[in-house]
Amino acid sequence: MSYRELVTRPVLAWSAVTLAGRLPVAMAPLALVFLVRERPGGYSLGAVLAAAYVLGEIVAAPVLGMRLNAARARPQLAAGLGAGAAGFAGLGLLPTAHPVVLAALAVLAGAGPAAVPGGLRALLTSLVPARAVTQAMSMESMLTFGIWAAAPALVTGLALGVAPAAPPLLMAGLMAVSVAGLRALPPGWHQEAGDGGGSTRRALLRVWPVYVLGAAGLTLLALAELILPALLEQRGIGIGWAGALLAGFSVGAAVGAFVYGLRGRWPGPLALQSLVLVLAVAAGVALVAVLPSVPGIAVALTAAGLLQAPASLARNLALRELLPPSALAAGYSVMYAAVGAGYAASGSLAGGLLKVAAPSTAILWGVGLTVLLTLIGAAGERRLLRRRDGDPSQEVTSATDPGPADAAVRKVRR
Repeated sequence: MSYRELVTRPVLAWSAVTLAGRLPVAMAPLALVFLVRERPGGYSLGAVLAAAYVLGEIVAAPVLGMRLNAARARPQLAAGLGAGAAGFAGLGLLPTAHPVVLAALAVLAGAGPAAVPGGLRALLTSLVPARAVTQAMSMESMLTFGIWAAAPALVTGLALGVAPAAPPLLMAGLMAVSVAGLRALPPGWHQEAGDGGGSTRRALLRVWPVYVLGAAGLTLLALAELILPALLEQRGIGIGWAGALLAGFSVGAAVGAFVYGLRGRWPGPLALQSLVLVLAVAAGVALVAVLPSVPGIAVALTAAGLLQAPASLARNLALRELLPPSALAAGYSVMYAAVGAGYAASGSLAGGLLKVAAPSTAILWGVGLTVLLTLIGAAGERRLLRRRDGDPSQEVTSATDPGPADAAVRKVRR
């Protein structure tokens, strides 16, 4: 199936809702820093607010994801986006409030829509035939990396050119628009009869190695984003290059997602694809730590980005194969929390290492942590696959097999 066949009214509506709902998420950490930077201790307070926002996401994503009703998910998604809009609106309208109030609003803004990415991904894969799932998820990845590439410039322009409160108010408006846009989407997605919450929890716990691999992949992104400015200073390179180099990473990731989706299936099992790709990205980030010039760093970062998106796609497709259809939305939400936790853990490690080691050394230590997590996740996933293949009672229905969802797709298209 080609990308052209994804150009249908439901998929286009889904893309518009996703754009409006995810752009605020991408803008949030930097917007919180700009919101309070002119107050005494503003940068430290901004970091605390950003941490509160991410904490809300990490804690709420699996909890709310488990509670999504597949057949009637739209009201739950709308409630989550509405809570996020309220949190951002409060931040924009009360920028001088007490830090505790701002932190509470940041937690609300992060926690409210935390299950929305997982729910929207489950909805997207229900809108296309099973044979087009890889292309659909590749398209989602391209959209996501495009959003993350544009968000910093949008926040900076609004905060400096209009007002520090402008980004949160825009983010609140965008989330409100996404709530209205949900009316153009189906109320939910297909779920097999008889699926229970207990079986969903057991299925989610069983695939823990995939979440470890997801966390490992995002530690590399955190290293690239958070230590790069310090590394450039260490090399005697202007810090202004950081934005362009990270943009190259994002562009490479978007290209990688597009190329991965050109084929419905790549050689080798998904578990092996994910392992090889994450290790290759780790090698690219390690090269960033040792290369002395801007051109070399640019090539290494762009190559790492080119492989980062396929690595993420392989993990999500592996999760789709290992989980029953009833657990997919919750599984995507847990993955969302896992990668957020990986990013936060790597950022904390990087901050600590920079106090006692050179930036290049800090990156190499972070890469070592990533490789360790990757090997642990890969070993666990290998045992999981062996157990599933050796015991038919452990097998789950592959969500990539054609089934009743295709009939639902045909109904939606009509």
